[in-house]
Amino acid sequence: MSDDEKTKPPSGKKIQLTTASVQPTITPADRDADGKLTAAAEARLTAQAEPFVRFHMLEDLLNAARANSLWPLTFGLACCAIEMMAAGAAKYDLDRFGAGVFRPSARQADVMIFAGTISKKMGPVIKALWDQMPAPKWAISMGGCTIDGGPFKYPNQYAIHEGADELVPVDVYIPGCPPRPEALIAGILKLQEKVKAGRRFEG
Repeated sequence: MSDDEKTKPPSGKKIQLTTASVQPTITPADRDADGKLTAAAEARLTAQAEPFVRFHMLEDLLNAARANSLWPLTFGLACCAIEMMAAGAAKYDLDRFGAGVFRPSARQADVMIFAGTISKKMGPVIKALWDQMPAPKWAISMGGCTIDGGPFKYPNQYAIHEGADELVPVDVYIPGCPPRPEALIAGILKLQEKVKAGRRFEG
């Protein structure tokens, strides 16, 4: 079978993949007295072009790029950090989601994963690291200790912060003691959803 026969539809006519078939038609009635397109004409032309052209805001494209290239800080506080390491290892492979590049410097990271008990001695260190991270940046609270103190929360305790939100704004909470690697992956996917949605995120 020749190439010409392959391009023939059942009717026998060749398929011409050109822009001529999708070129919008503008009539004199589509313009006002100043020569500008009317609102109805603009709406019609947009509807005609919709199957072939996708209109997106630049911010949406940037958010999609940010969501699929999250760089967490190499930063562990206590036992939840073991689960975080497991999530980044070969079995679970965070690189599938673009979040496996753990950075050794806060200046190169945009996600801080709070993995473990937050002692008050570590508070100033965490704030310093958070301030060094470039914006936009996000925080994930992993485990019961970083949500509300976990088993170390009791009256008159003086040693720990009862939640990461006492130090930085938290975007995603992952319950568990400790959460499994699958739970951390679910939290990262939720963060990606939030980053992609930008200001429109609900939930």
